[in-house]
Amino acid sequence: MNLEKSIKPISYLKSHTAKIFKNLKENGTPLIITQNGEARAVVQDIASYEKTQESLAMLKVLALSRKEIDEGKTKPIKKAFADIRRKIKSTS
Repeated sequence: MNLEKSIKPISYLKSHTAKIFKNLKENGTPLIITQNGEARAVVQDIASYEKTQESLAMLKVLALSRKEIDEGKTKPIKKAFADIRRKIKSTS
């Protein structure tokens, strides 16, 4: 993704909003908005945003899993399933 072409000043956002939304829908490339020459915000379509949020959530789950493995907070799968079966039987 070449973001260099997607950097625009805030004045561009104000005067080309409809065009920006159309481009976001068509190609999904985010737009970086600058103010006084500095990057201040990113505008992206909702589908891309949701996909990014889902990816971040998955990465957090993976990081937590890795941490629990490193801390020895795991058990063999046979024991885990045996524990689950035992809990199911006790609630039946």
